[in-house]
Amino acid sequence: MRKARSEMIEETRTKLIAVARLHFGNRGYGKTVMDEMTAEAGLTRGALYHHFGDKKGLFLAVLIELDNEMDQKLAAISAESSDPWQAFKSRCQTFICMAVEPQIQQIMLRDAPSVLGADYLQASKGDCVGSISDLLKHLMKRGLVRQAPAEPLARLIHGGLMDAALWIADSDQPQQALMDSLQSLDLLLDGLKVA
Repeated sequence: MRKARSEMIEETRTKLIAVARLHFGNRGYGKTVMDEMTAEAGLTRGALYHHFGDKKGLFLAVLIELDNEMDQKLAAISAESSDPWQAFKSRCQTFICMAVEPQIQQIMLRDAPSVLGADYLQASKGDCVGSISDLLKHLMKRGLVRQAPAEPLARLIHGGLMDAALWIADSDQPQQALMDSLQSLDLLLDGLKVA
């Protein structure tokens, strides 16, 4: 039985993204060669251009997939916890822990800023800050966190998480940097909690 056109399109996109994710994650954006990658996927460069426009478009699709996976992992923490404060702390800790994953380090932390530029990063940061701000408002409403303006507090937390993630990614001893960051994060977040 012949596959539907929409099914073939999705299959091609999925193949390209999967192979590109490995290449971008292992080699980095600059060292990824489109002809090698498309050949490994069993496709042509034309298929890449048709579906993604260019290498940067494919990189963006890979980054969106990676970002969505991270969001799902963080959302699952909130969904599975009956303690909203512990869920918030766990989400922050998990974000930092993801900074030791090689694909996240290379694609999200090292390459995305230079490949996609400031506009994409500002939009992405805005989404993250909005999410943290909403969580903080919920915690404040329940009396679990000290009252403060949520958006600036969210920006400070997001900035700290991102800076720690970048520091871990660039560290010669990422596991030690991770442990130090988690310990420091606990001290910082515990200062927010209502005693």
